[in-house]
Amino acid sequence: MKVKVLAQGLLAYAFIGALGLGTASAQERNYPAGPVNYIVPFAPGGESDTAARFQQKYWQKITGENLIIQNQAGAGGAQAWSQLNELPGDGSTIMSTNLPHIVLQPVAGSSGYQTDDITNVNFFHYTPNAIIVSADSPFETLQDLIDYAKSNPGLVTFAGSGTNSANQLAQVQFDKLTGVKTTYIPFGGSAPSVTAALGGQVSAAFVYTTSGVSQGDAIRVLAVGSEERLDIFPDAPTFRELGFDLVGGSYRAVAVPSSATEDVRQGVSDLVSQINSDPSFRSEMEAIGFVLIDVPYPDVAEFMEQRKAEYMQGARDLGILN
Repeated sequence: MKVKVLAQGLLAYAFIGALGLGTASAQERNYPAGPVNYIVPFAPGGESDTAARFQQKYWQKITGENLIIQNQAGAGGAQAWSQLNELPGDGSTIMSTNLPHIVLQPVAGSSGYQTDDITNVNFFHYTPNAIIVSADSPFETLQDLIDYAKSNPGLVTFAGSGTNSANQLAQVQFDKLTGVKTTYIPFGGSAPSVTAALGGQVSAAFVYTTSGVSQGDAIRVLAVGSEERLDIFPDAPTFRELGFDLVGGSYRAVAVPSSATEDVRQGVSDLVSQINSDPSFRSEMEAIGFVLIDVPYPDVAEFMEQRKAEYMQGARDLGILN
C-alpha cells in the first residue's frame, strides 16, 4: 500500500460513506465524552508539539471538548511510549508517536517497549527530509555537493537531528543512492542542526522541511524528500526529480493504550481524519512544511509493516542490526 495523499484518502472515505459502508463519525460514536489528555513525548517547540497544538484548536472546534496537551519529554520519546499501556484505555488519554523512532529505538537498545506494544490509530502527516546549506555555500545544487563528495570521500559533513533518526536514515540512503561517502554529525534537534549549517560548522544539514521555513533567504534548499515539490520551497527539486528514490521523513501518528476498545480506536482515528480534512487546518500545516497524509485505523497495520521493513534495512545500514 502506498501512503495515500490526503485528498485521495478523503475521496475514498466519502465514497464509502455514500454507500453506507463506512464507519460512523467520531461524534456518532459519542467520542469524546469529555476532555482528552494529549501526551506529546517531546519538549515544547518541536514538530510533534507544533502539530499537536494545531490539532488542539480544531479538536475543540469540532467536539466542543478540551484537548489538553501534556509534554513529557525524555529518552527521545521512549520514556512516554514505554508508559502508554499503563494509561486508561477509555479514550481520555491519547499520545503522539513518531516513525522511525518507535521502530529503531527498540532495535537499538533497551527502550522499555517494543514496536508492537504501540497501538497507532491514525498517521496524519510527515515532515519530509531536506538537504539545506547556507545561502553563501559553494554548493549551488545537489549535484555540486555530490561531485564534491565523490572527489573528497568523508569530507562532506551532514548535521542531523539525533542518532538513529529519520535524518540519519536519509543520510545513509543518500550515500547508497549517490555512491558517495559522507559523515553524519548528530545534534540535539532540528534547530541546532540548522544553526550548524548556517554557521559553517558542517557542509550541509539533513533536516525536516519545517526547519527551513523560518530561515528565509539565509538558507538554500538543495532537495526535498516529498513526492512533489512543496509550495513553500517552489524552487527546490525533489530527490526523485533528480533521479534518486529518496522519499520520506518523520511520520507522526496518534496512539491509544492497548486496552482501548475497537470503538475508541476508530473514534480517535475518525476525529483525527476529520481535523485533517479541514481546509484551514491543511493550509496552516502546509504553510510551515508539513505534508498531510491519511492513514486511518483500518490501514495502519499494513502501513506499519511497510515502514518496519524499510527501517529494518535502515537499521542494518546504520550498523545497529546485523
